[in-house]
Amino acid sequence: MLSRQNSIRLFSFAGIEVFLHWSWFLVALYEIRGGLGTYSSVAWNIAEYLTLFLIVTIHEFGHALACRQVGGVADRIVLWPMGGVAYVDPPPRPGATLWSIAAGPLVNVALFPLLWIVVRGSRVAGLPASQHDLFLLLRSIFYINFFLLVFNLLPIYPLDGGQILRSLLWYVLGRARSLMVATILGLLGVLGFIALALARGSVWFGALAVFVLMNCWSGFQHARALLKIAKLPRRHGYACPTCNSAPPAGSYWRCAQCGQAFDPFETGAVCPHCRSQYPTTQCLDCARQHALHEWASASLVAQV
Repeated sequence: MLSRQNSIRLFSFAGIEVFLHWSWFLVALYEIRGGLGTYSSVAWNIAEYLTLFLIVTIHEFGHALACRQVGGVADRIVLWPMGGVAYVDPPPRPGATLWSIAAGPLVNVALFPLLWIVVRGSRVAGLPASQHDLFLLLRSIFYINFFLLVFNLLPIYPLDGGQILRSLLWYVLGRARSLMVATILGLLGVLGFIALALARGSVWFGALAVFVLMNCWSGFQHARALLKIAKLPRRHGYACPTCNSAPPAGSYWRCAQCGQAFDPFETGAVCPHCRSQYPTTQCLDCARQHALHEWASASLVAQV
């Protein structure tokens, strides 16, 4: 996870804070220098690189705003050399997750015809001859948006395409198994990125392979944990207000003060070892926090 401490806060919009990771500057310098010669001035290279991340930022806002629309939490975006990360936490439902993920690529879909019209209009207006650098920039922006759309839709977890596939499988296989299938397919994608890195001598494909591998392994471990939790016996009379799952019956919660395991539904959310009180109890299925009376109320609603 990208740390906020290693990032610069750029701005806030609609309650969503946007940060820029420090490593972005190093890679930006490398990429801008590598593009010298395309334009007549380095200023155009800088403009192209900044436009790339403007599109990335709009893409990430698509994720964040869609997540909020379905009742999820999304308050931070971090830009880094490999793109952007919107920290979204949609409700644990396949439809909510699908919309939160799909909204990002849909931003690029919406930009596609607009940018095509701009490039087409600039060609008709004679910009290739009169303002060649400007025409090259507009054309590059069009292809950047197209590349981002195609790349993000690759069915490789954790790319948008892989997460969209996982959300669709969720309807059929359930939350845990859909995540496991998506991460296994993502590991196959890692092999493809490694092959490309070796064949083309590309550091970027190598870095991408590492990024995908780390996320796939984390997702695979999470899927295994969800499968174990799903097999636990459940306590009747309580239900999570968010995902409607009954809590496991047993000492599966650990006190933050003394480190001992206990069952908050049996002890009234009080640690029996050190008497620490907990105003909310975490759902082991969806990780949301709710007070015990909310768990009981949700159970009554479910029964009705």
